Amino acid sequence: MSSTSLVSTEPATGAEIWRGEAGDVDTVVSRGREAMRDWARMPLAQRMELIRRFANAVRKHAEQFAELIARETGKPLWEARTEVEAVIGKVEISITAYAERTGMKKLNSALQGTAALRHKPHGLMAVLGPYNFPAHLPNGHIVPALIAGNVVVFKPSEKTPAVGEFLTRCFHEGGVPEGVVQCLHGGADAGKALVEHAGVDGVLFTGSARAGIAINRKLATNPGKIVALEMGGNNPIVVTNTPKLQDAAVTIVQSAFTTAGQRCTAARRLIVVDSMFDALIAEVKALTERLIVDEPFAEPQPFMGCVIDNGAADLMSESFVALMGRGGKPIVHLRRPDEKLPFLTPAILDATEISERPDIELFGPLLQAIRVPDLDTAIAEANNTRYGLSASLIGGSPQDFEHFWQEIRAGIVNWNRPTNGASSAAPFGGVGLSGNHRPAAFYAADYCAYPVASNEMEQPRATIGVGLKDS
Repeated sequence: MSSTSLVSTEPATGAEIWRGEAGDVDTVVSRGREAMRDWARMPLAQRMELIRRFANAVRKHAEQFAELIARETGKPLWEARTEVEAVIGKVEISITAYAERTGMKKLNSALQGTAALRHKPHGLMAVLGPYNFPAHLPNGHIVPALIAGNVVVFKPSEKTPAVGEFLTRCFHEGGVPEGVVQCLHGGADAGKALVEHAGVDGVLFTGSARAGIAINRKLATNPGKIVALEMGGNNPIVVTNTPKLQDAAVTIVQSAFTTAGQRCTAARRLIVVDSMFDALIAEVKALTERLIVDEPFAEPQPFMGCVIDNGAADLMSESFVALMGRGGKPIVHLRRPDEKLPFLTPAILDATEISERPDIELFGPLLQAIRVPDLDTAIAEANNTRYGLSASLIGGSPQDFEHFWQEIRAGIVNWNRPTNGASSAAPFGGVGLSGNHRPAAFYAADYCAYPVASNEMEQPRATIGVGLKDS
């Protein structure tokens, strides 16, 4: 096998699913720039029509697409189907967002002409996608970028190249020219070269804080390149007084263990006031131990599948042991039924006695529970992180939530709802190590086009009323 060959395997079985070659960055960028002018000058209505045809192509292949996502990520088929639905739904939401966020405005004045506001595309956008939602998350950048008139070079995660390639083919099937959306396969080196390339006008990234910071640092001296970073989170879910113990437990389990904990918005820390702790933890423990973990096509359908690969499983196992070594007390043990495959059972650990809890994103099914005396202490503990993506309050009064909302530092703040499952019809992003104040989802239109202000008159009309010598 050559040094540029790439292989993708099914994490649930170890079977090979895709094989291909790494792409050439210079070639795809050159091709994209050749396509850029015609695409940007195409009428907006025509671009929108082609994007709608892309949605129809995805709809046509929906089940095949879902099965591929399930196989390449290890997530259950039911969840892969919801991802395909999100890909389709993104189109109309993005069309609405473009009109609302980047619409044309004109203000007419008889003497001063016209003041106009219009938007221009940046040019060629590099989209770097993650493996946990290998279709939905990059699609959330690609569709708004195309509507705005940009062309895209999409580098999928090297762990999910087959899904990335399938998504790209759907754009082409819908009539989007092949030079307008290209799929570049490769590892970290390809991503780095794409970010640095002089022919790239913007970088739209979803992934880890470490990689996002590296991109930010690399482009810090190049303000001409738009950079949108959607990174991870060490997200808190705070529980105060509530009689709804079972509902609270379900919300917590959904927050922590959906997608095997591999969501940037997944709850990592469960912070509970003392009066609720014992009863709530008992409910959460009982529910967690009932969760089915299995391969994507198993019957009955599992709640969660495996993590992405054995390296991720090893890291989670080592992290669980390390937290115990620091004083954490297991509530539900992390188990790995087969050392050759990356299946993990969901785990809960009482981290109250850990004096210095590591402020890192443990990207898997591991929840740290922390007992606190009251809501104010809970909020302070929730904010004890460099991240700031998602936070939820369970229980309490409207006044408690208002207090929580005012004090918590996060881009998504929920009440009696999970930390994950954000709406594409709202902005999506965080602060601190979670993002760079360029939220995605509905606000993606903001970083896909830049505003241009104009003062316009059909004929020049000008006078100088002061400061001239007599003629």
